Amino acid sequence: MQGRFFEDLSVGDSAEITRTVTQAVIEAFAAVSTDANPVHLDEAYAEGTIFKGRIAHGMLSGAYISAVIGMQLPGPGTIYLSQALRFRRPVRPGDAVTARVTVEALDPRRGEVTLSTVCEVGGKRVVEGEAVVLAPRREAAG
Repeated sequence: MQGRFFEDLSVGDSAEITRTVTQAVIEAFAAVSTDANPVHLDEAYAEGTIFKGRIAHGMLSGAYISAVIGMQLPGPGTIYLSQALRFRRPVRPGDAVTARVTVEALDPRRGEVTLSTVCEVGGKRVVEGEAVVLAPRREAAG
């Protein structure tokens, strides 16, 4: 497994993934989340909205952020404490979303890591925010 202990983290460390949002991904997310809002699933309906077409669930981008945190930085064993998100632009079917997290602050006493969280499509921010997590400690793994 990848990942890093709290003791191995430094401000500025960063990790990312890129995933393409397909119709199948949107449908699977709708099924798992039970969010069947027609703006995500019905093109005719979505064309009549401010978006002029279907968009992906905002929390799908949030899930990509969670994947980076849980699998890479800090990685396996990390526990979410909070996540703030601001949705800047819609994500559409076919978009390649890059989710990136960067270490902004470390609290050694609590073992908390503050991360900036960003998703981009074509170099433009679609989601931005901040997460606070508990990173695994080296001594706890021994």
